[in-house]
Amino acid sequence: MNREKTHWNFDNSYQVLPKILFKNQTPTPVKSPELIVMNGSLAETLGLSVEHLQSEEGINVFVGNQIPENSVPIAQAYAGHQFGHFAMLGDGRAVLLGEQITPDNRRYDIQLKGSGRTPFSRGGDGRAALGPMLREYIISEAMHGLGIPTTRSLAVVTTGEPVYRETILPGAVLTRVASSHIRVGTFQYAANWGSRDVLQNLADYTIDRHYPEFENQDNRYLTFLRRVIERQAKLISKWQLVGFIHGVMNTDNMTVSGETIDYGPCAFMDQYDPATVFSSIDREGRYAYGNQPSIGAWNLARFAEALLPLLNENQEKAIEIAEGEIAQYFTIYNQYWLAGMRAKLGIMNEEPDDEALVNDLLQLMQEYKSDYTNTFRSFTLDKLEGEKMFSKEEFKKWYKRWQERLSRQKEPKEEVLKSMRNHNPAIIPRNHQVEEALNAAVEKGDMSVMNVFLDALAKPYSYTKEQEKYCQLPTPSNQPYQTFCGT
Repeated sequence: MNREKTHWNFDNSYQVLPKILFKNQTPTPVKSPELIVMNGSLAETLGLSVEHLQSEEGINVFVGNQIPENSVPIAQAYAGHQFGHFAMLGDGRAVLLGEQITPDNRRYDIQLKGSGRTPFSRGGDGRAALGPMLREYIISEAMHGLGIPTTRSLAVVTTGEPVYRETILPGAVLTRVASSHIRVGTFQYAANWGSRDVLQNLADYTIDRHYPEFENQDNRYLTFLRRVIERQAKLISKWQLVGFIHGVMNTDNMTVSGETIDYGPCAFMDQYDPATVFSSIDREGRYAYGNQPSIGAWNLARFAEALLPLLNENQEKAIEIAEGEIAQYFTIYNQYWLAGMRAKLGIMNEEPDDEALVNDLLQLMQEYKSDYTNTFRSFTLDKLEGEKMFSKEEFKKWYKRWQERLSRQKEPKEEVLKSMRNHNPAIIPRNHQVEEALNAAVEKGDMSVMNVFLDALAKPYSYTKEQEKYCQLPTPSNQPYQTFCGT
């Protein structure tokens, strides 16, 4: 391939690790690929030629029909606790082409999702359907717009071949971009099926790649654990602050880089309710919105267990160290969450009763089924409209407390409202609007609905008149909204 045209600049540093952690795997060719959507701004950030990626040669790379120069494709091995049950997993339908080195010398994984069977497929066909791949594209790019660390989507290409699920669906491949695809489950795999040397090699590589600032510290594995705990606490607090529900918080879906990954049955909450669940497979509500912080702690405990041999040679001492670090998680999480909630309410300093003020509001929102995003949007616009709660005496009392709280800080109202705009999105990818975009794209071949939607989601804090249509709530339905893994 002509690298002058495409600027693919691949490295394969993951392959210096022990072979037990991956399998060489060429993507399975497809018949007639067609580019459906491509992320031009992301392509340019990666140092890629948008024009060439849209060519026949570029599209063939996106489906694995053609392998770029210096790419050595692999499928990565990992394990995971899925709904609490431990299993050996791995990339069953994804191939890592390698790591793109950008013009500013940053490193990003380039992965093809839906590119065919691998040694880890566990009986699956290795393929993906168009709808779920477009869904991941929409949600991951929306998360990026919201300022939440996330994997991103570079392109979706149809394969010209069907995939068989409950019905026959058009096949597609998503090109996913990530700081890396190293998961908590990767460390669980190394700890359970590899030697201590394998685990240490993986930890050293991950530290060098994601936490190079402390790679020479004597206690770097302990520092590594602390930093992963902090990043995950911060990430999950950001989810909670915008009402995002991941839907399948298995340990194989938690990265050690602190990026959100694997947008399967995810969705955004409309009415505020901590018990909100959308995933069709989460029948017990394990991964409900209100449970996400606790599940984060549970997953991190599994990560700490995997690291035990590196924390101390004495297992009892290692367990004591790990337990002490995990015990800090909720303090760290609550600090990030409360700071974020203060920002959403325009509170720019700290007072002891702030958490009670926030929790009292959330309780009222739950009682009166208030829309999470639109409630804070109303506060930001300084217009109490559209929510039943606003007319209630309990809310008026709370509102008075809030205004008194704001009066005790030096910042003027104009500055407070301006700050609130930076922390309260005017829009989110609401479920009914995501479905509308997907139906137009998949059923009618009309990408215009999705493209306009993506443009709006790229700037969710801009509060433009054009965005107002995306603030509209879904019409009442007797059927609860459900999401599916798409596997």
